[in-house]
Amino acid sequence: MSMTELIEAARVSKAWPFQEAQRLLKRYPDGVKPDGSPILFETGYGPSGLPHIGTFQEVLRTTLVRRAFEAMIGAKPEDGKTRLVAFSDDMDGFRKVPDNLPNRELLAANLGKPLSRIPDPFEKGHESFAAHNNAMLRAFLDRFGFEYEFIASSDMYNSGRFDEALKGVLAHNQDILDIMLPTLRAERAATYSPIMPISPSTGVVLQVPVEVVDPQAGVIRFTDEDGGVVEQSALGGMSKLQWKVDFAMRWVALGVDYEMYGKDLTDTGVQSGKIAQVLGGRKPDGLIYELFLDENGEKISKSKGNGLTIEQWLEYGSEESLGFYIFPNPKSAKQLHVGVIPRAVDDYWQFRERLAEQPLDKQLGNPAWHLLRANGGFEGSEAPGAGDSLPVTYGLLLNLASVLGAEATVPNLREYLESYIGAGKVTPELEVLIVNAVNYTRDYIAPTLNKRAPTPNEAEALQALDAFLQDAPSDTSAEDLQTRVYEIGKDEKYGFDNLRDWFKALYQTLLGSDQGPRMGSFIALYGIANTRKLISEAIKQAG
Repeated sequence: MSMTELIEAARVSKAWPFQEAQRLLKRYPDGVKPDGSPILFETGYGPSGLPHIGTFQEVLRTTLVRRAFEAMIGAKPEDGKTRLVAFSDDMDGFRKVPDNLPNRELLAANLGKPLSRIPDPFEKGHESFAAHNNAMLRAFLDRFGFEYEFIASSDMYNSGRFDEALKGVLAHNQDILDIMLPTLRAERAATYSPIMPISPSTGVVLQVPVEVVDPQAGVIRFTDEDGGVVEQSALGGMSKLQWKVDFAMRWVALGVDYEMYGKDLTDTGVQSGKIAQVLGGRKPDGLIYELFLDENGEKISKSKGNGLTIEQWLEYGSEESLGFYIFPNPKSAKQLHVGVIPRAVDDYWQFRERLAEQPLDKQLGNPAWHLLRANGGFEGSEAPGAGDSLPVTYGLLLNLASVLGAEATVPNLREYLESYIGAGKVTPELEVLIVNAVNYTRDYIAPTLNKRAPTPNEAEALQALDAFLQDAPSDTSAEDLQTRVYEIGKDEKYGFDNLRDWFKALYQTLLGSDQGPRMGSFIALYGIANTRKLISEAIKQAG
């Protein structure tokens, strides 16, 4: 596959990252801005809390669009044709003290102040609460290998780099009010101002009416918390813009070309787009994505604690599987809970294994193609890792672990799994999945296992399988074992209406669950002698 072929295929691909990139290419047909500067992708973060799975998905999805755009213009990541900025809105006023933070009294005493001007409650040596959370954000993004530039709002405001943009807001103060006031309730509209001064007496971000005295000098007038009238500059970190105005100002000041956001910010996008136009800029292209739901179909809320954290996912599944689960249909809501992890792991590896054999157009629609290229370089048009496979599936690891019964909770379960697979076959990626499988089995499978006794006809079928295994060589292939399992299930004398009933009987009597692996693969891995022991124990239960 040549780069020319990749470019041509990318420009007509129906995969959503390419669809997004194609819209961006219409804005810049030559792949660069008129002034020759890189195309700028942005993703935002509010540092009032720690980064979470929503942060991950937004940076990942933006990166996927970025890489798709590079493919469409024949660029490599190292060419510098694009940039990704992770922007922290750490000038935002601190509104509420979360229950899960230390030194809550310290935080309560600083309510209303910019997050970047509140002492670090974690006492980790950071200069502020925001600085601590910004450090956590960067460590979080670095952990997943994202390529990005970090920009803190406080640095931009305090250094004066936003001053010219702020002057533009002051000059268009009434135009912005004309956009915003019709969208606000009467009580809110009475005190609304696009620009929020920082009180010289308390350091709090004030929500008060503001009079623009001199837009070019940046001078404003307002009533402070103590009732005194104050005239001061809005520049150099002495003010903060309202959220929707700040969003628009940032787009214009930084020259943002692409930014996605959640469905809950749809109205923000509309108003901010209008404000950006007033400021002489242009709303960036971007995707409005649906939000995650819990297993009951309810919106995930940090306050309810009904979501799934990054740490929880990575305890039971790989980083790649998380990316794979997030990849499809960003405009559709997804249920996010532990139960989706095993299938996500195995589906990812199925897509990755078939990648090398697919024609180009199918590759570009394969999630593994996008995830493999998301971070790091590549040679020509090939994605590294295409065609890789694992010797066992994650589902098989879970069944292998669960069949150990009571021993599924002991520390050396990992060693058991490695010994069954064979030390020479345990790659670093498989080793991660073994640890994940141990954790998942311990927490979600072992407590639910319940082997039932086989019915008389099921016991006869199990005896037939045991008789076959008694004479089968220890190195009988998984396919031959599977063929015999099928033959027994199809034999009318055992009374199964269909193969599904036979396999369900195998899973329930041998493994203690309603679902299970491909039995031929399981027997080959677990061992014929060990499988015969399982059958013997099941038949004993039948009496």
